[in-house]
Amino acid sequence: MAAVGPAAYKVWRGLIFPVRAMNVLFVTSNRIGDAVLSTGLLNHVIQTYPDARITLACGPEAAPLFAHTPNVVRVISLTKRKRAGHWFELWRTCVVRVWDLVVDLRASALAWLLIAKRRRLLRKSDAPVHRLRLLADVFGLDQIAPPRNWTSEEDLARAAELVPQGGAILAVGPTANWGGKQWPADSFAALIARLTGPGGVLEGARVAILGAAKEREAAAPVIASVPAERCVDLVGHVDLRTAAAVLARCRMYVGNDSGLMHLAAASKVPTLGLFGPSDEIHYGPWGEHTAFVRTPESFHQILHTPGYDFRSQRSLMTSLEVDTVAAAAESLLRSSAGAAP
Repeated sequence: MAAVGPAAYKVWRGLIFPVRAMNVLFVTSNRIGDAVLSTGLLNHVIQTYPDARITLACGPEAAPLFAHTPNVVRVISLTKRKRAGHWFELWRTCVVRVWDLVVDLRASALAWLLIAKRRRLLRKSDAPVHRLRLLADVFGLDQIAPPRNWTSEEDLARAAELVPQGGAILAVGPTANWGGKQWPADSFAALIARLTGPGGVLEGARVAILGAAKEREAAAPVIASVPAERCVDLVGHVDLRTAAAVLARCRMYVGNDSGLMHLAAASKVPTLGLFGPSDEIHYGPWGEHTAFVRTPESFHQILHTPGYDFRSQRSLMTSLEVDTVAAAAESLLRSSAGAAP
């Protein structure tokens, strides 16, 4: 009888003893920004275990990000409930399976309440390092796993309809999940006029304004400030995947510290983040062509200002001058000249 080679033996063994697909549970954030940042680590899991079947749990706002992610066979939307009822529902859904790997970026007790062969948990830390460094430490990675977007052909086609070719496009994110982090609308309007008006570095550029439907009132003054023939109003009109595809077609993005800022950086568009009552050390935009500018006051100075109230929706970004942001935007444009879409 002829000897069976290693390759043939592997095929023969697979037919007799089918290899079970690896089951992975990946629990990421409710917030869009943190969910975007976690995509680098998710991509590491996909590349390391290419045959894995991944169940992903996240907040409802972030869920659309993962609709076309390779190997993700199910997305569980965690709608927050009283007395941590959402965690109980997730446990009840997942406890029926033996997991080969559980990755929990929420640092919850869930991973220890499931049958799992391996667990990887994000540890809470106050160290002055970027969140991406903390995420890389979950798997002991030497290098940071950069965030990425997964868009479909439909997403790309829709983006091409919304912002067809024909000159530069400046993308702007004038809103945030908290009013304190929002640079005033009139400052955004002045910046857009400076960059895209006569003599500006993006003279005549179209302006794509992005935001969630619930943020439309906050974005309205910025939308109204842009000449109608150059304004691409996308606030509340596109989902996250289409927004990512739109951003990839833009020459530059300028916006507050928000999920859109991280989405823009993951789309590899030159991204300028605006910071005040949030910490750029932990959450600055990440990528080759990214930069940030912040208020003259540091994050900690703002937090210790007399009368500071995190419940207030009043902007804490008023001290950030238009001249400062415009100079940073122009500098980023020059340094990223080869990164035009």
